[in-house]
Parts: sequence; structure tokens; C-alpha cells
Amino acid sequence: MRNNPPRSYLVPGWLAAAAAAALLVPLTGAAPGAAEAQPGSVAVEQAPVAGRWSSATAGQLIEAIEASRAEGLNPADYGLAALRRAAQGGQGPALDALATSSALALAHDYYFGRVADRADMQWMIRRSADEEAQLPARLDAAIETGKVGEFLQALLPSDQRYQALRTALADTPTGAERDRLRVNMERWRWMPRTIATTYLYVNVPSYRLKVIDDNVQLSSYDVVVGARDTPTPQMVSPTGSLVVNPSWYVPQSIIRKSNLRPGRGGFIFKASAGGYSVIQPPGPRNALGRIKFNLANDQAIYLHDTNAKAAFTREERALSHGCVRVKDIDRLAAELMSNGGDEAQLDQALARSQTATLRLPKTWPVYIVYFTADADEAGGITTYSDPYGYDRRVLAGLDGKPVQMASN
Repeated sequence: MRNNPPRSYLVPGWLAAAAAAALLVPLTGAAPGAAEAQPGSVAVEQAPVAGRWSSATAGQLIEAIEASRAEGLNPADYGLAALRRAAQGGQGPALDALATSSALALAHDYYFGRVADRADMQWMIRRSADEEAQLPARLDAAIETGKVGEFLQALLPSDQRYQALRTALADTPTGAERDRLRVNMERWRWMPRTIATTYLYVNVPSYRLKVIDDNVQLSSYDVVVGARDTPTPQMVSPTGSLVVNPSWYVPQSIIRKSNLRPGRGGFIFKASAGGYSVIQPPGPRNALGRIKFNLANDQAIYLHDTNAKAAFTREERALSHGCVRVKDIDRLAAELMSNGGDEAQLDQALARSQTATLRLPKTWPVYIVYFTADADEAGGITTYSDPYGYDRRVLAGLDGKPVQMASN
């Protein structure tokens, strides 16, 4: 038995009243609004209560719920059986209450995803609260125009990578591979509906960074990502500048974990409130290497070089404190600087030992994501390992099962 019934949503006053009235009206037998004759009384004919949901729009909703299986969801989670019974009873309060509740639940899951507990999986890609607040009004408009099915379908991701996963799901009826596809389709429903056409794309399980320009991949680079106990968070974080010969301002979490103390060679210790700050100056021992791309986020995550080059030879590269280390980052820097900028400026900075901050010709959104199944350049699906063990959590949320979140 499933553990996820259709969720409750705030509904307009007319629907609350209709739902209350529906509790007093059986789904079979006397039609809603028909007065039952009592002994010694005179039967009074009442006009049937016109429902907001017609048989046509209810039929569209039922078809949409049935079709949710193709999106990796379970139609039973949206009250399908009860909705069918209510539709057989005709228009009225009972159908209105059930149809609106089911439609809003499906709309939410199509537009934002079914799994709500994402923070523990380091998913920090935000969606606007206004988007969710507008769903009831958008549903009302769809009911009025008789386009409920079109409304729901339009809420799904239109990105070709989601469509590729959906196609693969249709060809994978059962098994672990189907579950993997369902999990990654769910992650796409968490993503913003508008994605830049020119951006940097870091899919953590792939250990690769891709440069995408006008939706065409220009190049790719091997990367090292966060270790299992210091995972790289998923975020959208723009970069508009890079630093040559950067200093490393060591995060407090790393200071504590590494037990850094004054006297450690190569570090500068400065007293601060409640302890001290630690800086590693530029040089061959600097953990950031020669180049760091500044990213705008509150997690101290950025793209950078490394002096530990041997890590790039490993197949599984979840090894860092959370930042993304990029192999051949000087080549990446030259590529982004030459895209409308002055590549000679970068060469001059690299020829010196002083720290220099260079503006990129344009700002690049950086998408750091987590897909264990992703579309490749040929439109097929490539699968990856699950370094942080997140897939089982997403699958448990999709299937309404309890999940232990304390460990990976």
C-alpha cells in the first residue's frame, strides 16, 4: 500500500463549502440537490447544483493522472480510483473537491517535484515561491477554458535531457534501471524551467565539466568533486571573474577538521573572534593551484586548480572538501577569456607570481547538478555511479517509503 495520499492545498472558499457539502452527499443514489420526501411532507423540486468540474475536464484530469506513470510517478498517489467514482456520480461538490485536490497535487509534483526533503541531499537550486502560489489560479483558468490536460503537461520540464530520460523510461518497464531513470526525471522536475543556453555544466557523478555555448557543447574537462563526507552542493552560481595566483582563505570547517594550528608551514594564522583565521598564500604548495574562478554563493564553493594533480588519474574522483577542482583549468580560463575578451591578459598574469583578478568577457552561469543518468551529446543515456548514495533517498521519496536520512 502506498503511503502518500493526495496532498492537501489551500483552496478557494467556494471549494471549501463544496467539499463540506460533499460529505453529506453519497456518490450513488439521489442526485445532489434533490430533496428526499419525508412522510407527511411535500416534496420540493430543487435544481441540480452545477459543478465547477465538468465531465470533460474531469476526464482530462483522469487521463493526465493515468499518464503520470510515463513521468515516473504512480497514478494511485493522486486519488485516481476515488476520482473515477466521483466522476461517475456526475457534476457537483464531491467531484469538485476531489478533482481540485488531485489536480493541484499532480500540478505541484510536475512543476516542483514530489520529493520535498532535498536539503539533506545538498540540493540548493532554488525555485520561486511565487511559482507555487500561482498554481491554483492557473488551474482555475485551465478549468474555465477546458484545457486541464494541456495545463498539466506544460508544467513538466521541456529540456531535451528530461525528454531523453522519459523516452528511455518508456523502453524500460521494470527493474533497477527504471528506478534510476525515475529518480533522475524527478531531479529534473526540481530544476528551474528556464535554463541558460550558454553556461558551464558540472554533473557531480560524471566528474566532468562541460562548456555549453548556445546549447552546443564546446569542450569538457575532468574534475574532482567533494568527498562523501564533504559533498559538493548542487547550485546555480554565476562566475564573472577569475583569480590568478590566488590565496586560500581556509574555511572554518576545514580548519576544525584538519586541526590546523599556528606553526603549520606555509599558512598564515590571524587571530579572530573566538579563534583564528588561516590563509595559505600563493605559491606551488597552495591548494588552489594557479587559478580560481570566483562563484557567487554562500557555501564557499568555487572552481579551482590544484597542486594534487594525481587525483585526476583516478576513475572515482569524489575527493575534495566540496569545491570543484578542474584539470587543465588554464585551458578553460583561456577558452572563456578568448570568448570576446583579451587572452593575452591571462598570459601576462600567469607569467607573474602576483595575485591578479581578471574579469571574464561575460558572466557564465555555472550549473552544479547531480544526475546519475544523463543525456549524452548523441541523445542517448549515460549512467554514472552514485558517489553520495542519494538515489535511494529520492526513490524512497517517490514511492512514499520511510527513509533514514542520518547517513548515506
